[in-house]
Formats: sequence, structure tokens, C-alpha cells
Amino acid sequence: MSFTNFDLHPHILEGIAAMNYTTPTPIQNQAIPPILEGKDVIACAQTGTGKTAAYLLPTIHHLLTRPLNAHQISTLIIAPTRELASQIDQQVEGFAYFTGISSRAVYGGGDGSDFERQKKALAAGADIIIATPGKLLSHLNLGYVKVEQLQHLILDEADKMLDMGFYDDIMRIISFLPKQRQTLLFSATMPPKIRELTARIMQQPVQINIAIAKPAEGILQAAYLTYDKQKLSLIQSLLQGKKLRSVLVFAGKKTEVKSIAAALRKLGFKAADIQSDLPQEEREEVLRNFKNRSLQILVATDVLSRGIDIDDIELVINYDVPQNAEDYVHRIGRTARGENASGVALTFINERDQLRFYSIEQLIEKVIQKLPLPAHLGSSFEYNPKGSRGSNNKHSSGKSFSGKKTEQKGKKPTPKPENKSAAPQPDAQPITQNTPQKTNKPKRKWRPNRPKPPKTDG
Repeated sequence: MSFTNFDLHPHILEGIAAMNYTTPTPIQNQAIPPILEGKDVIACAQTGTGKTAAYLLPTIHHLLTRPLNAHQISTLIIAPTRELASQIDQQVEGFAYFTGISSRAVYGGGDGSDFERQKKALAAGADIIIATPGKLLSHLNLGYVKVEQLQHLILDEADKMLDMGFYDDIMRIISFLPKQRQTLLFSATMPPKIRELTARIMQQPVQINIAIAKPAEGILQAAYLTYDKQKLSLIQSLLQGKKLRSVLVFAGKKTEVKSIAAALRKLGFKAADIQSDLPQEEREEVLRNFKNRSLQILVATDVLSRGIDIDDIELVINYDVPQNAEDYVHRIGRTARGENASGVALTFINERDQLRFYSIEQLIEKVIQKLPLPAHLGSSFEYNPKGSRGSNNKHSSGKSFSGKKTEQKGKKPTPKPENKSAAPQPDAQPITQNTPQKTNKPKRKWRPNRPKPPKTDG
């Protein structure tokens, strides 16, 4: 099947050809027809499947075939991050290049003059506005945004927006919009909060599900059991002497992202960090440098885990296990983008994050191989997620790392071992790893086995 089968406007087909799009993806095949028919749509599909084109192409077609007053906003696209908003704006520019359709991205991070430019654009009207929730709400509250004749509302990465706490902002934005409109919601997962949102804002939506929360087949996944103090040395060991041009490192905290990037630069790597404290201009420059391969390593928070379209990332490293299992899919989805693409994703699991990583394995229905640490980094611990405990685990099973039951209330506490300086601490106790060490054999390019998925309770 080709895009010509959708009976799209000829000018849109010119844009599609100019952007080298040839065959529609599954999400495009299923979403474009009902959107063209004017129906509300809930589309659930993993990152990198072509969701942006799935809603932009039919929406631009509607704008060409039933145009509005030039001083009104016809389509509003809400996205969780400024990076994603900017990327969507670039896609609109490409697909609508031969159409004369106008668009404007509205997000924070700029100075006062940028706010004024946004204000003028919103007051004058544009065919398509792409905005982050908080910044759009700031403009709406000031009363000059022309949304009375809005035809299309699109929520992109809706689950991420709710994770970031934007539910109330979204509902407040919708209160400004006309009730007679087409609403499209695109999400990678479908948690209860999303279902609650769709019930309130949509009319008999068509539901589409494509490969929910499963990593692309081309991603080779593996993990290391490592203490926090070993992580930086492990990255150095993985990258030193390797001809990797594009490596993305994810960490959960802004402070970690900054320190990891600084430490990697000190080790001689071309590395930079990107996180929400960085001014928008600098963030865009860092992304440009990473895309054109001036930077080898980009260290980022989860702000980059969704919606950023960077091709040919060879390696994704999760410096820590993400808070949500779904975020793991989005993080590693930055590599192996495209039908025949491949890539590698490595995750560092400390002793407190085992249960969280186990929940990821349950979600993707796959046991991820645990690789042995390089010999010079020392010992690690045994993977025992159901017996792990720690500050990062909210659902401890009541067992210690050794698998023994912890003390229950009312029972006499077990005497602590003598505190000798030479003895290892409990959190650093050297235990033989699951995966046997192979330090005496010649090194080879690793390729993890693919064990059977773990059994679940049903």
C-alpha cells in the first residue's frame, strides 16, 4: 500500500515525496482513514512507529479542503516537551511545504521577546499551533488566543503529559475550546488516567492499538548488575577504543546528568548534557551537534526519551533504571529506529533497582540477559529482584538480598555482625553473579542469548 491510496490532497503527496516517505507504517494505515472521516481517534503505539505523520497528514488534508478564517486557529497540537513540539513543527513544515499551511510552536525556555512573538502569532491566528501545556495556558489566560473556530485538538504523548502532572492544565485548556471538534489522542500506553481523560473529552472514539509497550525487534538488550560507584568506570570500559559515533546516556536526575557529562569530558570523550535547566537556545545547539556527530555522547534526562527524532544512534545506556517500566521502552526506542535498523541498549542495575527492572521484564515479556562486569571492576551481586529492598523500591517483598525473610515487627532482632573495617558492607557484599565470568577466554563481540520470557501469575 502507498500514500496515494488514502486519496490525500495532491500538494500533501508532493510533501510526502519530498520527505522520502514511501510506504505507510501500520499506525498510519489504521489511523489515517478514520481521521479523514472526521472521527475521534485513540491511537496507542510505541515510539518510532510514525505517529506524527499518522495525525498530521489527514489533518493537513482537512485544512486544505475546508479552510477557516485566516485569523483563526484551526488545529491545536499539545505535546509534553519543547523538543517534541519543535520536532512536530518541523514535520508540519515538511509535509505542508507545497500547501501554504502555517504553523507555530509555542513553548517556554525563551526570553521576553520570544513570548511577545508567540503572543502576536496567537493573536493573528495560524492554521496549526503546536504547544506545551503550561505555556499555552499562560497565553489562553490572557484572552487573545483565537480558538473559537478550532476544528482539531491533538494530544501527542498523552501518557507522558499525565505522568508530568499536566492533567489539570489539559482540562483547563479544553475548557476554552469549542465542544464541536475532532479530538485525536496518541499515546504509547493506556493507563487508567488516560481512559478517564478520553471519556471526558472524546465522542465515540475509534480505538487503535499497535504493539503496545514493546521495544523494537532490532534492539539488542542487556544489563549489568553494578554498584553506583562502578558505573562511570563501566561506561569508560564500554566506550574506550570503540568506534561508536552516537551514544545516548539516560539518567534520572538533572544533577546526575551534569556530573556524568563532566566526568566523561574529563576522560577525553566528546560529551554534553541536556536537561531542563539548560536554556532553550543551548539545548537546540547541543541537539544539532549531536545530530551532526560533532558530539559522540549525549547525556540526558527523560525529557529526551520520547519524541526526539535522531537517526542512527548506535548505543543507548540507561545509567539508572527508569522510574516507570514504560519509560524504559521510550529510552531504548531512541536506537534501532526504522524498519531494518538495529542498535544496542544497556542498563545499569544497582542493588536497589532490581525489582523495578524486573517490572520492566514483566512488561516487555522478556528476560534481559545480565552480563558479567569487566574483571577489573571487581565483584557485583546476584540478581534477586523479589528479595531486593532499598529506597528506590516501593514494593519490597520483605526479603533481604540473600533471599531470607527480614525481621518482622515484635520479633527479637537478629544480632548485627561485628563491624570490622576490613569486612565488606552488606550493600557491597561480593556475591557470584548469575552470568558466569569468562575472563580467561578471548573477548568477542557479545550477543546475548534470548531466554524464554519469565512466567507470570496470569
